[in-house]
Amino acid sequence: MICPGCFKSYKDGYCTKCRKELFDGKKVGSVLSFNSPYTDTSEAFQDHAKKISISGVQVKYSLSLEDKDLELTERGGQYILKPIPIGTFKHLDQAPANEHVTMQIARQAFKLSVPPNALIYFKDNSPAYLVRRFDQTPDKKLQQEDFAQLAQMTSESHGQNYKYDLSYEEIAELIINYVPSYRIEMEKFFRLILFNYVFSNGDAHLKNFSVIQSEQGDYVLTPVYDLLCTRLHAPTESDMALSLFKEGFSKSYEAYGFYTFQDFFEFGLRIGIKETRVKKIIKEFTVPQELIEGLVSKSFLNNDLKGEYLRLYLDKVNRLKMKAVS
Repeated sequence: MICPGCFKSYKDGYCTKCRKELFDGKKVGSVLSFNSPYTDTSEAFQDHAKKISISGVQVKYSLSLEDKDLELTERGGQYILKPIPIGTFKHLDQAPANEHVTMQIARQAFKLSVPPNALIYFKDNSPAYLVRRFDQTPDKKLQQEDFAQLAQMTSESHGQNYKYDLSYEEIAELIINYVPSYRIEMEKFFRLILFNYVFSNGDAHLKNFSVIQSEQGDYVLTPVYDLLCTRLHAPTESDMALSLFKEGFSKSYEAYGFYTFQDFFEFGLRIGIKETRVKKIIKEFTVPQELIEGLVSKSFLNNDLKGEYLRLYLDKVNRLKMKAVS
């Protein structure tokens, strides 16, 4: 048996460590007590979706832990539940497994700050992605703002595509303006941009980056969220949701037609990271890791998509190794 949280071998359900991180040690099962919203005949899901769905294209539900059971709730939920999305994209039945393995790779292979998460199943055996909320404490909800809010951009003021109207360089400028510890946080941001590129997350727009108020009252970057290989579902999607730079492209990009080492090296320098650190961080993403292959192999993706996931990953690794164009 494999733990549906961290993929480690375990006798049944979630391992001890995942139970501690996800459920404060309570022995919560990996199967919910209710069916998915697509087979449930009750109005519970529709009611909850109207009242507590979190902003975003995919419908998400809020859950609370009542004793040892996860239940739908209207307020104060400790978890977000994301069932199979509905739409015209490919392989949507694999989306929960895709997000789960991508978040686990971010955590286990690259040490990004990732909230506890797992794959879970409805009573009808339909999979869903489960993540513990990082903006909700037992006492209060923490103040969180995404970068569209920080930039004061909305659909009313900037049109329907407002989430895609800035560059990652401009997000970095917002970090400098709003995050006192930006020198530390900027490396986290740089790592996340590299991760999204290497793992083909082509929908990392303004609302997928946020700051949250710390216990000291200042703002820091939130743990990462909404990471998945979007190319599995939208093969023709662009490599990145936003441009790296405010203006123009590097000579390398103009020569190859895609981002390579030169682009991320220049980007890192522009956002204020020391040259030695930029090179070191990029290098971490250019060495294929056995751990990544192992995590994908153990994931709950079907075999065809496991192969495609690794192919896309290795293609991006090779791009980062390409020589700069003078």
